[in-house]
Amino acid sequence: MTTSVDTAQDEDLLLEHQLCFALTVAARSVVGAYKPVLEKLNLTHPQYLVMLCLWETSPRTVKNISAALAQEPATISPLLRRLEAAGLITRRRADGNERALAVELTPEGAALRQQALNVPGTMMERLGLSREQVTELHASMMGLIAATSGGSAS
Repeated sequence: MTTSVDTAQDEDLLLEHQLCFALTVAARSVVGAYKPVLEKLNLTHPQYLVMLCLWETSPRTVKNISAALAQEPATISPLLRRLEAAGLITRRRADGNERALAVELTPEGAALRQQALNVPGTMMERLGLSREQVTELHASMMGLIAATSGGSAS
């Protein structure tokens, strides 16, 4: 059965006009483009995000990493176990809070940052984007995050 689109409102329901569809495909495509670049670091994309957090500040609590990545601690914990098994991080009870788990870079994990410095430039080249375009896209995405979470994006 073939239907025709008569009105702008009908056009709004076309798959190609759906923001959610474009974002889903774009996210999957961009993460996929990272895969061969991150394989050289022996990291998956989710592990790379955790390492980015830790390269900014180490040690951090699991709760802090989870908040920074907008992920549940239960999602982060398996990543941390694999990063620890790879010798890139350590996990221990946080000083002064026996219930909190502190995550800290090992010397190997800290040294990996040097290799990771090439990732953003490589990805801009792979995606054909300038630094300015990446900044604009990031700002747009953070605006969407803020709009859907009811909070403010930074």
